[in-house]
Amino acid sequence: MHIAIATFDGYNELDSLIALGVLNRVPDWRVSIASPTPRVRSMNGVVIESHIGLDDIAAADAVIVGSGRYTRDVVADPGLLARLRLDPVRQLVGAQCSGTLVLAKLGLLEGIPACTDTISKPWVQEAGVDVLDQPLFASGNIATAGGCLASAYLAGWLIARAGGVDAAADALRYVAPVGEKQTYVDRALGVITPYLDHATV
Repeated sequence: MHIAIATFDGYNELDSLIALGVLNRVPDWRVSIASPTPRVRSMNGVVIESHIGLDDIAAADAVIVGSGRYTRDVVADPGLLARLRLDPVRQLVGAQCSGTLVLAKLGLLEGIPACTDTISKPWVQEAGVDVLDQPLFASGNIATAGGCLASAYLAGWLIARAGGVDAAADALRYVAPVGEKQTYVDRALGVITPYLDHATV
């Protein structure tokens, strides 16, 4: 299983890197930061190196589109959007916060409500998408999450879809706070499990 996390300049560390950490708890999975340039700088100045280019996400089994300070610049660049070749028939596709705007501009959310953060909400609505007041929503192979810490829910949904609920619970339990592990896992699974239709990917 190969998961690509689309990550752009101005990225939100909590969105891209929490998902990276949770997904990497699954044995034998490969998780890659996919960026348009060899290095990207976060909204708080954290520079990371990409593992793969944006053009490589077409071959991934799953893709998460992360959020960031310059998402509106991303969606305003036709050349950049054209490199995001996502196929929800074959891939699991997720978006975090303003990453939902990217999915909307790619035409992947037509007729599908979505989640995003409060700052991005009006932009996503302007793109014609009904925004829900909840942390996670999924329809088929497409999921969206709103709020930085909902990135763990998005990662958990992806793990549950591709590896099973037990694998998701194990990954979430690993990152959960000590003394709150079972409570955290139960709450997370309560958010995730309504959106598991067990469709074949």
